[in-house]
Amino acid sequence: MPNGPLSLPARLHLLAWNTTQREVTDPARLPPLVRAGALADLARRGLLIDDDGIATPLDLDSRTGDAVLDGLLELVSESCPHRWRTWVTLHARYTLDAVREQLVAEGFLHAEKRRVLGVFPSVEYVLDGVARVDALQDEARLILDGPVPAGDVPEADAAVVALAASAGLRTLLPDRDRARHERRIEELTERGGAATPVLGGIVRGLRAAVTAAVPTPSPTTGG
Repeated sequence: MPNGPLSLPARLHLLAWNTTQREVTDPARLPPLVRAGALADLARRGLLIDDDGIATPLDLDSRTGDAVLDGLLELVSESCPHRWRTWVTLHARYTLDAVREQLVAEGFLHAEKRRVLGVFPSVEYVLDGVARVDALQDEARLILDGPVPAGDVPEADAAVVALAASAGLRTLLPDRDRARHERRIEELTERGGAATPVLGGIVRGLRAAVTAAVPTPSPTTGG
């Protein structure tokens, strides 16, 4: 996939952008999706392990060098033990905010300070790296549509696409196409956790948690 050095949560955030309208589609879906990507990334790196269903740091000193992932690892280390599913939504906006800051630093976004009602300070994020995001989304759609066997898709890419599809991102998977892609999403889920049986269970659990956490789409009125 383009932008390979980007973490899984960063790539998931970029997949949610409508590059034509320069806005995030279904922003309420982003916090659990981005958090699930961060959890999956830490699990893939062996820094979060499964202890009878509990997301557990391997040790208290390990770091990735990625601010988003290290911030979540620190949060998990300093918190009471929780199951993976709980971490998909617990304080998920912290991870989302960290991803946005990372993408600003990488030149994908820039932040504009504004005031709501002329009084309350607010920050709006604007998409800059349109060509790079388009390339990322095109590759994700190719993976989802399946010209390449799932077993040949890199594991990280498979995990990203499986999670994004489970969240129902309309930039990747229009609602009317969901049923047609169900088998492929299952194959990519298996591929995304192929490194070890434990990781496979984690990816499947995170995908289920994302599906449960995202809001149910409301009927469209046109467009």
